[in-house]
Amino acid sequence: MAEKQFLSTVKYVAGTKPAFQLSEIAAYLDEPMTIGQMNAMLQPHLPGLGLVIQETGEDYTISRLKPSLPYILNTAEEKRLKAYLSLDTMPSVLEAAIEQYITRKTGKDWSDPIILERLRRAIVAQKDDYWKPTDKRSLQYTKGYSVLGYLVYHFPVYFMQARHLLAQLARDGLLKQQMTILDLGTGPGVMPLAIEDFWLCLDSARATVCSVERSKEHIEAFEALTRSVAIQDSQVKIESPKEADITSLRDGPLPDSVDLMIFSNVLNELAGLPVAVRADIVMKYAERLAPDGTILIIEPAEEATSTGLRILSLALKKRGLSIYAPCTFIWGTNCTPDRCWSFQTAPSIRPTRIMNSLAGCNEPFRYVNTDIKYSYVMLRKDGRVRTSCHIQKDTRALRLSKIHLNVGKRINVVAAKMSEDLGDAETHLFRLCDGSAEKPVYAVLPAFHIMPSNRELGSSPYGAVLELRNVLVRYNPAHDAYNLLVSRDTHIIPIPVRRKIG
Repeated sequence: MAEKQFLSTVKYVAGTKPAFQLSEIAAYLDEPMTIGQMNAMLQPHLPGLGLVIQETGEDYTISRLKPSLPYILNTAEEKRLKAYLSLDTMPSVLEAAIEQYITRKTGKDWSDPIILERLRRAIVAQKDDYWKPTDKRSLQYTKGYSVLGYLVYHFPVYFMQARHLLAQLARDGLLKQQMTILDLGTGPGVMPLAIEDFWLCLDSARATVCSVERSKEHIEAFEALTRSVAIQDSQVKIESPKEADITSLRDGPLPDSVDLMIFSNVLNELAGLPVAVRADIVMKYAERLAPDGTILIIEPAEEATSTGLRILSLALKKRGLSIYAPCTFIWGTNCTPDRCWSFQTAPSIRPTRIMNSLAGCNEPFRYVNTDIKYSYVMLRKDGRVRTSCHIQKDTRALRLSKIHLNVGKRINVVAAKMSEDLGDAETHLFRLCDGSAEKPVYAVLPAFHIMPSNRELGSSPYGAVLELRNVLVRYNPAHDAYNLLVSRDTHIIPIPVRRKIG
């Protein structure tokens, strides 16, 4: 109780003064403490409180830590990052560490036929559970072969997709010279290990990664893997996870000024909780976010899970957070996310040695997981957004909320491209959103209609804002959605966007 009151008082005084003496705190305390006792109690919490302390005679001066500057990539780092993202395998040391951990845990070599068969059963059980209705899933991955199955099947893809998200943060200037990162529901440490690996691309940035995990088995795997791949003099300090459930975590030894907060493939496991409750959980942790910090939520691309993320994102927006990416609210309205299935893709990875061994059976496809498809949202406290489009005053564009009134007509629209190609070689299909549509809207481009004037639809990146001129509106009753038919007479023009880095 004394420590809690002391830290609460320090935090309060630090919020009212840029600098103060440690002795000033004594007057607020119910239980007397010496300067030495207060200093010893405060030292472990200084980074989390965003404070620094300096000895001044028999007292100490406490002041606020100056905000870390944004980390802006230089030319060499950009070149290094491009090469890094082209890699299609995990670091060999990490792949070997997973193999060694399975061997140690089972008492048999990972390639033993008995171990491989048990891993197959664990993977099948996890996949069967995942495809149940959301209210019937358990999705625990917390003990025994469920953890080993997770390491074999999910870990490689999640590790590799983290590279693309961290690269986006870096290129957008959302990383800092010195960062505090909090990974909630870390599992066996996918994100901390991915962060340490990614930071090797950066010349001088440094980070401390804290994490929370409820499963003892996952924490054991976390500790084993981080020890196995530890880098001498690493730019990243990975702290041991705090064992706790993120849904009921009490105030404890977690940082108070977090620069990057991550929920990676964990909130979907709380599908039994109402959206409002899950939003409350995120908002509770958001109290620990630095004023210029970012919350990153990642989920699988499966339709129900992906759509659930969009619903949660809007709930968080209504609670005061801004959606930095990937959504662009072109007309300043809130969207209708109930059927918003939007995800990003990246090049597939190569199967690991264990995957190849597991595939040596009658149904090899069940045990190989190499596709990178994910849904994500980045949120901020400061109102900053990644894309702020500038629509010219003379632009004649229809809001997608009015599309039902224009079936059979040719129209112009401004919308963000919110999917990769969902079609096939003959007909290309892309999800569109302007933040106003009540039903799904797709741009449909037959291959024989592709022209220089409309190629931007296929070549523009996920999230790009486009003006589509002269598209024909059709209603698709089979999917209760609207199609915008792109023809040779359609012109697609990228809309200039405003982005502020730093």
